[in-house]
Amino acid sequence: MKNKFNLKKLASVLAVLFLALTVVSCQRDEEEDDLPQEELTNILLNVKDLSTNMVSTYNYSVGSGAAPAIKLADGKSYEVEMVFKNGNEDVTQEIKDAKDEHFLTFDFPKSSVTLNRIDDASSTRTDGKKVGLKTKWDVTKVVNSSSPVVKVSLYHESATVSESLNGTVWGSQTGGETDAEATFGLSN
Repeated sequence: MKNKFNLKKLASVLAVLFLALTVVSCQRDEEEDDLPQEELTNILLNVKDLSTNMVSTYNYSVGSGAAPAIKLADGKSYEVEMVFKNGNEDVTQEIKDAKDEHFLTFDFPKSSVTLNRIDDASSTRTDGKKVGLKTKWDVTKVVNSSSPVVKVSLYHESATVSESLNGTVWGSQTGGETDAEATFGLSN
């Protein structure tokens, strides 16, 4: 009878231990991404010509492979505002709400463009770096060689970020993961 009692007790302890391990193993150690890449359907650039105040919107559909062409002119300046969408829902506010976890880079490999980040406090990180949701582009030369583009990348949870020019890319980061990427053609 003593052996039956010990076996029942041992079975109960093992069952509790198994249940506890199962519950612990189902929990994630990482935080959920507040803006999973698979939820982004469109990346829009609202490009305002500062000499005319005319705004043109360029819509990149994620996964389409098409690169909308942004019309720019040499010697002009533009204010560019980024909008991220999931279907018809504007999710840009989610990036602002988690601004310390996000950072944008802009690569102009075949153009001469000076980029300044002009984000307001809603998209300026606590480390003082601006996310890049609102920028000013001073265009020296749109077409330096054939097929000019701007590649925009949104990063999540980068270990370090810099707003400086790095080769042809405005902004750099280390670590983290890519939330979204879009390539827009450039023309004049």
